[in-house]
Amino acid sequence: MNTVTAPADTEKAPARKSGGFTAAASNYLDERTSISTAVKELGRKIFPDHWSFLLGEVALYSFVIILLSGTFLTFFFQASMAEVHYEGSYVPLKGVEMSAAMASTLDLSFDIRGGLLMRQVHHWAALLFVASIGLHMLRIFFTGAFRKPRELNWVIGFVLFILAMAEGFTGYSLPDDLLSGNGLRIIDGMVKGIPLIGTWTSYLLFGGEFPGTDIVGRLYSLHILLLPAMVLAFIALHLLFVVVHKHTQYSGPGRTEQNVVGFPVLPVYAAKAGGFFFIVFGVVMLIASLFTINPIWNYGPYDPSPVSAGTQPDWYIGFADGGLRLAPSNMDLVLFDHTFSFGILLPLAVIGIFIVAVMLYPFLEAWITGDKREHHILDRPRNAATRTAIGAAGVTFYAVLWAAASSDIIATHFHVTMEGVIRTLQVLLFLGPVIAYFVAKRICLGLQKKDREIALHGFESGRIVRLPGGEYIEVHEPVSDYERWKLVSYDDYKPLMIRPNARGKITAAQKLRAGFSRWFFEDRIAPVSRTEIESSHGDQH
Repeated sequence: MNTVTAPADTEKAPARKSGGFTAAASNYLDERTSISTAVKELGRKIFPDHWSFLLGEVALYSFVIILLSGTFLTFFFQASMAEVHYEGSYVPLKGVEMSAAMASTLDLSFDIRGGLLMRQVHHWAALLFVASIGLHMLRIFFTGAFRKPRELNWVIGFVLFILAMAEGFTGYSLPDDLLSGNGLRIIDGMVKGIPLIGTWTSYLLFGGEFPGTDIVGRLYSLHILLLPAMVLAFIALHLLFVVVHKHTQYSGPGRTEQNVVGFPVLPVYAAKAGGFFFIVFGVVMLIASLFTINPIWNYGPYDPSPVSAGTQPDWYIGFADGGLRLAPSNMDLVLFDHTFSFGILLPLAVIGIFIVAVMLYPFLEAWITGDKREHHILDRPRNAATRTAIGAAGVTFYAVLWAAASSDIIATHFHVTMEGVIRTLQVLLFLGPVIAYFVAKRICLGLQKKDREIALHGFESGRIVRLPGGEYIEVHEPVSDYERWKLVSYDDYKPLMIRPNARGKITAAQKLRAGFSRWFFEDRIAPVSRTEIESSHGDQH
């Protein structure tokens, strides 16, 4: 008997015929890339349904808006410092000598249809991008989402935050107007304040003595090529680690370290995310339509002579400018024919240490606590009192530096002396974080005590009952099982025990670590145990 074997793809022919060209193309692509497997695995990824997780999405969507609006602007912006005479539609500046960069920015604002709207969309989206990253990182910090295995992702996110600030500053400096020129002049002064290499670095950056010959062109290359590529790379890394790791979630019934409660990416989360993108896009467009930002025509081209109060950097760079304003100006030291300007070096060092400490905090906390377990359940900030207090102190430190960048505005608007504002902020820079630390920690401990009372005795109902013996008591209503779970479902950590090493000695490093551990866990309040709850219920009955 002769047997005829059909071709391997005979069975697929009817499906291709019925599906047409689209089905054939999708089969061709899938057979060579296995993209359906990747989509299937990604579609199974569960995301928790909590509003705070949208902060990261706002950052991502803001960056997409930045790319779209920035692409439009690149068609018309001229990154050149060549001197021209403005001949555009804005009459007050007609005939004024300025750079081609400034003139093209004015043309974008007044002569190109939709140009001003795109400029403002680009600027507002940049501000929202940095703000949403900052708020997202604060949420991660105060809930302990940076713990193992996400320490590296915290570092990636923090580097992304620094890159976003650099991207914003380079774009902010491109128009070559009075405001951006003053910002570049501050950067030039800071660079020149670095001993030995400062002057040569400034010449290399600006192409000669400030303002140089082509600083706008160099910043433009950074702004549209190098920095966006790095931001995209770090966003991809960040999202990759989010997919690889289990997603964090808040505590509650059915939510464990191994079980994530939420919605799958496909189709639920993808549809919600798509709708949320258009909401963010619409809000940015609305803000850009109604509120003017960076009106360079009011400032004019860069000229060092008309500098006055009110020339402020964008808010995310304010902390660096504030550090320079708060540093004493009479701290220069001449040594070996070199001037060491500690009025510049000191704030640079302090801000640098602050940035490195924030970036490395997950590793510092893990070393102090000795916690090597994986964590997928988020902490309530009140249950990690010391960490929350540290965060409050750090935010206060940043806020004082940020406020110092507007010291001239504060002085002129409130009719007080500049010296008085500076002295007050200098004192707050040291006392403010200390006060914030102790106040935040006391509040957290007080909330923990309140949670214990509610878990054991229920809520105050406001109903007063007289007992047979004449005593008046208030009736408490018991909490639900779900609410009680939220109040008591957290771990009670204790300070590290000092143990001798292999030689039977306790080293200085061990003593230092044990001291930090005692400080981190001091005044802790243990969660309510099951025995206490059962005893409380028996007393109520």
